[in-house]
Amino acid sequence: MKNEPIALPADPSDPEDFDVSPEALDRAQRSRLIRRTRTGLGLSQAEFARRFHVPVGTLRDWEQARATAPDFAVAYVRVIARHPDLVSAAVA
Repeated sequence: MKNEPIALPADPSDPEDFDVSPEALDRAQRSRLIRRTRTGLGLSQAEFARRFHVPVGTLRDWEQARATAPDFAVAYVRVIARHPDLVSAAVA
Protein backbone atom coordinates (compact mmCIF):
# COMPACT_ATOMS: atom_id res chain seq x y z
CA MET A 1 0.00 0.00 0.00
CA LYS A 2 2.95 2.33 0.55
CA ASN A 3 3.81 2.35 -3.17
CA GLU A 4 0.23 2.61 -4.36
CA PRO A 5 -0.48 5.75 -6.44
CA ILE A 6 -2.66 8.38 -4.80
CA ALA A 7 -5.57 9.94 -6.71
CA LEU A 8 -6.88 12.03 -3.85
CA PRO A 9 -4.60 12.87 -0.93
CA ALA A 10 -5.91 12.99 2.61
CA ASP A 11 -6.87 16.34 4.05
CA PRO A 12 -4.05 17.10 6.51
CA SER A 13 -6.43 19.08 8.73
CA ASP A 14 -8.72 16.05 9.15
CA PRO A 15 -7.14 13.29 11.27
CA GLU A 16 -9.76 10.77 10.11
CA ASP A 17 -9.32 11.42 6.38
CA PHE A 18 -7.23 9.07 4.25
CA ASP A 19 -5.56 8.88 0.82
CA VAL A 20 -7.66 7.43 -1.98
CA SER A 21 -6.16 5.29 -4.73
CA PRO A 22 -7.19 5.65 -8.39
CA GLU A 23 -8.83 2.20 -8.17
CA ALA A 24 -10.92 3.18 -5.15
CA LEU A 25 -11.93 6.46 -6.79
CA ASP A 26 -13.03 4.62 -9.95
CA ARG A 27 -15.01 2.10 -7.87
CA ALA A 28 -16.73 4.95 -6.02
CA GLN A 29 -17.64 6.74 -9.26
CA ARG A 30 -19.10 3.55 -10.70
CA SER A 31 -21.11 2.90 -7.54
CA ARG A 32 -22.47 6.46 -7.61
CA LEU A 33 -23.56 6.10 -11.25
CA ILE A 34 -25.42 2.88 -10.47
CA ARG A 35 -27.08 4.21 -7.33
CA ARG A 36 -28.11 7.48 -9.00
CA THR A 37 -29.56 5.64 -11.97
CA ARG A 38 -31.60 3.35 -9.73
CA THR A 39 -32.85 6.11 -7.45
CA GLY A 40 -33.54 8.36 -10.44
CA LEU A 41 -35.91 5.70 -11.70
CA GLY A 42 -37.55 5.58 -8.27
CA LEU A 43 -36.73 1.91 -7.77
CA SER A 44 -35.59 0.01 -4.71
CA GLN A 45 -32.58 -2.26 -5.09
CA ALA A 46 -34.89 -5.29 -5.24
CA GLU A 47 -37.12 -3.66 -7.88
CA PHE A 48 -34.18 -2.57 -10.03
CA ALA A 49 -32.56 -5.99 -9.76
CA ARG A 50 -35.77 -7.78 -10.72
CA ARG A 51 -36.65 -5.41 -13.56
CA PHE A 52 -33.20 -5.46 -15.19
CA HIS A 53 -32.14 -9.02 -14.28
CA VAL A 54 -29.22 -8.15 -12.02
CA PRO A 55 -28.67 -10.25 -8.89
CA VAL A 56 -29.71 -8.05 -5.96
CA GLY A 57 -26.59 -8.99 -3.96
CA THR A 58 -24.38 -7.98 -6.87
CA LEU A 59 -26.23 -4.69 -7.24
CA ARG A 60 -25.87 -4.03 -3.51
CA ASP A 61 -22.12 -4.75 -3.64
CA TRP A 62 -21.68 -2.41 -6.61
CA GLU A 63 -23.68 0.40 -5.00
CA GLN A 64 -21.83 0.11 -1.71
CA ALA A 65 -18.48 -0.08 -3.55
CA ARG A 66 -17.65 -3.42 -1.97
CA ALA A 67 -17.03 -4.69 -5.50
CA THR A 68 -16.13 -2.83 -8.68
CA ALA A 69 -18.83 -3.01 -11.33
CA PRO A 70 -17.24 -4.31 -14.54
CA ASP A 71 -17.19 -2.18 -17.69
CA PHE A 72 -20.08 -4.09 -19.28
CA ALA A 73 -22.26 -3.42 -16.22
CA VAL A 74 -21.48 0.29 -16.30
CA ALA A 75 -22.41 0.38 -20.00
CA TYR A 76 -25.63 -1.54 -19.25
CA VAL A 77 -26.57 0.93 -16.50
CA ARG A 78 -25.91 3.87 -18.82
CA VAL A 79 -28.29 2.37 -21.39
CA ILE A 80 -30.85 1.73 -18.63
CA ALA A 81 -30.58 5.39 -17.58
CA ARG A 82 -31.40 6.56 -21.10
CA HIS A 83 -33.96 3.91 -22.12
CA PRO A 84 -35.33 2.11 -19.05
CA ASP A 85 -38.56 0.92 -20.67
CA LEU A 86 -36.80 -0.34 -23.79
CA VAL A 87 -34.25 -2.29 -21.72
CA SER A 88 -36.95 -3.65 -19.44
CA ALA A 89 -38.93 -4.90 -22.44
CA ALA A 90 -35.82 -6.37 -24.06
CA VAL A 91 -34.91 -8.48 -21.03
CA ALA A 92 -38.47 -9.61 -20.26
